[in-house]
Amino acid sequence: MKLKTLAIGAAVVIAGVLFAIAWHNTSLTSNAHTKINVVAGEHFWGSLVSQIGGSHISLTTVISDPNADPHEQSASSTNARAFAVADYVVLNGAGYDSWGDKLLASGGPSDRRVLTVAKLLGKKQGDNPHFWYNPAYVNRVVMQIAADLTSIAPKQGPYFKANTQKLQAQLAVYQQQITDIAARYAGTPVAATEDIFTYLATAAHLNLISPASFTEAVAEGNDPPAKSVTEFQNQITSGSAKVLVYNKQTVTPLTTNMQHLAAANHIPVVAISETIQPPNAPFQTWMGTQVANLKAALEHAKQ
Repeated sequence: MKLKTLAIGAAVVIAGVLFAIAWHNTSLTSNAHTKINVVAGEHFWGSLVSQIGGSHISLTTVISDPNADPHEQSASSTNARAFAVADYVVLNGAGYDSWGDKLLASGGPSDRRVLTVAKLLGKKQGDNPHFWYNPAYVNRVVMQIAADLTSIAPKQGPYFKANTQKLQAQLAVYQQQITDIAARYAGTPVAATEDIFTYLATAAHLNLISPASFTEAVAEGNDPPAKSVTEFQNQITSGSAKVLVYNKQTVTPLTTNMQHLAAANHIPVVAISETIQPPNAPFQTWMGTQVANLKAALEHAKQ
């Protein structure tokens, strides 16, 4: 999905950016700037950065509201100032947070490092941008974050390494759950109302049968082709789909109808979210809960 372009008053942003850069430079000169200023475009990447950086970073996350559709995100001059003084910025890329590129272009430290996850993974705009649902991608991002923070603050390298190893051990728990699903339920036909679930379905070796034209249209906020709607409904009413997965942060009348149709046909329904819920949970706890819910639904469908 694509986030709407941020509407920011040019004069306010420029003034805020210039002030923030001046503060940042003064802070560096006075040795008051003791932490790495980090900005994460999204809460899920911010959680990973926070766990690796620990007490040696100061984190600002732009998208974190669990009750809002991230694709309707708006911004303020506060975000512009955060970008202006950031030593390290983590963005999703692939068109998901193109507003971040505009804020980066407004100015900032000359040695600022930027991690765009899509570029790291060799992805481009138009590709499925929900990279955090792919466990292999998550592991690559974790390693890159650790390397970047160590490059910015080499003396803290051992600290970042220890935190990274701890995080990897915790991530391995939910990732093993995915492996377990693949071992037991590989090939099970499942449906999803949009493509946020695609990477996880692939990792779990599930057979995602919902029409691509349907899931992609919903992901883009468009009306799916009528033929795809009929096909999706038939997959549910015929029992071809054993589980239905939906994004609870982008509910529409059409996706709600699909949920009701699944319930009426005794098909387990699993809700997943675009941002961490609850917002104070670490990434691995949030993802682990969702994977556990998926596993339970598959077990119920098998009975």
